[in-house]
Amino acid sequence: MLVLDSPVPEQLAADLTAADFTVDALDRLWGAEAAAALFRGHRLPAVRALRTRAGGDGNTDALSTLATLFVLGLPVSARELGAALPSTGIEGAAEFGLVGTAASDGQVRPLLDLRPYEFTDALGPASWWIASDLGELALGHAIAPEHVLGIGGASNTLTGLMIDRRVGSVLDLGTGCGIQALHASRHASRVVATDISARAIELARFNARLNGVTNIEFRLGDLFEPVALERFDQIVSNPPFVITPREAGVAAYEYRDGGMVGDGIVQAMVREAAEHLNQGGVAQFLGNWEYRHAASGLERVAGWLDSLDASNGGIDAWVIEREVQDAASYAETWIRDGGTRPGTPEFDTMYDAWLTDFATRGVESVGFGYLTLRRGERATTRWRRLERVQTSGTDAAGLGRHIAACLDAATWLQMADAALVASTLVVADDVTEERHYWPGADDPSVIALHQGGGFGRTIQVDSGLAAVVGACDGDLTIGAICSAVAQLLDVDDAALLRELLPQLRELIATGFLLVSEGAPPA
Repeated sequence: MLVLDSPVPEQLAADLTAADFTVDALDRLWGAEAAAALFRGHRLPAVRALRTRAGGDGNTDALSTLATLFVLGLPVSARELGAALPSTGIEGAAEFGLVGTAASDGQVRPLLDLRPYEFTDALGPASWWIASDLGELALGHAIAPEHVLGIGGASNTLTGLMIDRRVGSVLDLGTGCGIQALHASRHASRVVATDISARAIELARFNARLNGVTNIEFRLGDLFEPVALERFDQIVSNPPFVITPREAGVAAYEYRDGGMVGDGIVQAMVREAAEHLNQGGVAQFLGNWEYRHAASGLERVAGWLDSLDASNGGIDAWVIEREVQDAASYAETWIRDGGTRPGTPEFDTMYDAWLTDFATRGVESVGFGYLTLRRGERATTRWRRLERVQTSGTDAAGLGRHIAACLDAATWLQMADAALVASTLVVADDVTEERHYWPGADDPSVIALHQGGGFGRTIQVDSGLAAVVGACDGDLTIGAICSAVAQLLDVDDAALLRELLPQLRELIATGFLLVSEGAPPA
């Protein structure tokens, strides 16, 4: 597909820029309602909007032509495409596998999906163009096993989780269309992107060239095999974690199926990521884990972490379970994801295979979530946090910075209680307090602290803890504040301190309270 010395990516970038092929321009082109329908998988409102825009003469501008071809996945006339891509030309676009050659009816059909993408990270707002394989809507049938996925819900989730602090090296394992590698290229000196799919490597390399990104090295191979014996400051991965029956007749999609039984791919990621991190390095990836015979999936993940050998001692871990699906719902979701529709013989065959596969291992449900591993500075460091967090409505864009801050807090909290008592804290800017009273009552019946950012947590507190938190303004130490609150409540200073310290540690660990400037180091 790709000709390494071809000027086509640079020529295409010039044409897309000239056509104003951007997210904002497309939204203006067909309107908010059509954009929302496209997000739901329906293109007719956008088609109608473009038809109205063209008017009676049927003429279209470059933006409309490119939107019709690459976003809606519909053919356009060779004349229109030639005008929209004056630098690239139809031959150049065909050379790179973007379009087919002009048909006898004068129409040119897309071979790839190509669309603009906008985001904001620690360095500010930016935009790219991302090419991927045509989806089910454009194809009119189920996708192929070697399908290279574009930007979807899972990739957006991982992008939001990614810590974007400056580092020397990043590994993007299972790069797909290259979106995570591109994001990592903005905060890393060097990025290595791997994939088992040769087609994915080609598309990811094309996307890097199309967007002028030069600090990514692409390698073909399975999991960590292309980076044997190498270590990185950061590892990110949206791995092929979908639990798929190993049975003939069940499609195995390269972008989602790791080729292992059950949740073995995620277990392997936990083990091998730990071996490829530099000291202080962080790995972040998505995953599924099985609930077998009513045993907790998070307990299963904890077992994987505990089994890390001594050479990987000092691996901290934060595992967040976002949701749990029963076995039947999980099977239905992923069979439909490949384009197989309910009510067909193919759907029923795969459905039966999935349920049989789950039954052989006693799988009742499947958890989905995020894993963050950190190679500690000391071999004795073993911080573990495995929890269920409801993240609906959470702004994923800022989670990476929140996770980084929480990892810093976990390191700081390694101190003894005496050092914590001598520290000063401040309430995070996004924290609010809510109080509920019974009619006529002087004291609140419920006091809750709400976190506006991060994972949007809500924690109920009593009057003593609420008073201490409210006084955390960076001036007084925790010990001094607790002493003053104890006097107000007419309770013993030492007893109140013993009661509140574990709760204060939790509020620091989850970002409700922040370490003030001048506080003692970890």
